[in-house]
Amino acid sequence: MSLHGNLLEPDDTRLPVDPAAADLTAGKDPSEVAAGSPSSSIAWAVLAERALDAGESVAAYAYARTGYHRGLDQLRRNGWKGFGPVPWSHEPNQGFLRSCGALLRAAAAIGEAPEVERLRTLINDSDPEALAALGVS
Repeated sequence: MSLHGNLLEPDDTRLPVDPAAADLTAGKDPSEVAAGSPSSSIAWAVLAERALDAGESVAAYAYARTGYHRGLDQLRRNGWKGFGPVPWSHEPNQGFLRSCGALLRAAAAIGEAPEVERLRTLINDSDPEALAALGVS
């Protein structure tokens, strides 16, 4: 039995629970949640998804970009080095991954093809199951 993990691959990064997620689940307005918890990736992801559903691609891009950057900050604070698994199955990671998915969709809507490919690669490298869960391919 080894005392060490796989030295060739980084460990999964699992974010802590985002308290703002409970507010969203309770039905609180995502704009209020984002204003009260601006570091919450899930709040920005929900705003981006709603903007996409309303056909507001530029607003969705801005919301998703904010959630993406807030998520990167959280991942780095939790040991992520810019690569490695970010499992979709760990619910607190879904705010970051949903922000990435919304950013991918918004980038596609405004014709930013290089960004679409970069995000597809990032999501797939984080967790291949996330692409299907997000409904993007």
